[in-house]
Amino acid sequence: MNRPLGPLELDEAIPAAAPGRLARQVTGEVSLILGMPQLSLAGLSESWLLKELGHRHWMLLAEMAGRAVPDFRDGDGAPVYAAFCALSVTQAAFDSLGENDRLVIRSSLRRISRTQCASRHRLLRQGVCLGEVELVSVFVRRSSGGSNHAVARVALDGFPPVIDAPSELATRAADLRAARLDTHFGFDLASPEGEGRFEIDPCPAQDFNGAGFLYFSSFVGFLDRAEWHFDGRRAPRAVTRRREVFFHGNVDPGERIVVRWLAARRGEGVLLHRCRLERASDGARLADAFTERAV
Repeated sequence: MNRPLGPLELDEAIPAAAPGRLARQVTGEVSLILGMPQLSLAGLSESWLLKELGHRHWMLLAEMAGRAVPDFRDGDGAPVYAAFCALSVTQAAFDSLGENDRLVIRSSLRRISRTQCASRHRLLRQGVCLGEVELVSVFVRRSSGGSNHAVARVALDGFPPVIDAPSELATRAADLRAARLDTHFGFDLASPEGEGRFEIDPCPAQDFNGAGFLYFSSFVGFLDRAEWHFDGRRAPRAVTRRREVFFHGNVDPGERIVVRWLAARRGEGVLLHRCRLERASDGARLADAFTERAV
């Protein structure tokens, strides 16, 4: 469903179905016992978690719009999706979670602009927070031609008025795209970039979603593969403590992706790195990522 976005144009507002009572913020909670689908070698699977939270974000959007299901469409009947433009993971202690632990996910979603919504998800075990994830999405539809290289931003009717200012994450995403950020995660963004280059051939059966787009969680998986390539043997069970990813574009099935290893820094028990994902065919920037890992 949700996918990173491509170059955006603001399109016309698209009417939605008449909603019921509209809540300006919606919340939800789910509790589950962790097993093999939710776990990885180093505790809670970040890949599983992002897919689960992406789905919860999507369902909360439907609830906010007073809909039973998140079936958003334009005037021609074409689907409209919530494409992720930024994600943040903070205070993560994924390695403290294991088999048969009960995980509670408390989620909330609010509207932060005419086209954007932000959700926050707290992960708890026995009342103790083991991480927070924020997702910022924008409503988009495919542009004419059907390629994943460009989508059009749309403003849907049927949502409550915007009463919240943009989140700090959404503001950072805008500042990064406009080159207004000087430093991030301790990296000087104007400094010479590293030469590390790792090429990936995404698999349509594994890395793309049902809408035909490269799924946002796959981007994070590619970062982990690049880390394993450049540094993994030094820390085979590295686990995320903090991560931010800013999405800019997408690819079509059959296209390759380049992960550029721009900078890395090691400290006591920690690895920080800065990466950029690009489309191999034309060098188009797909995502910028900043990661802190416990090693």
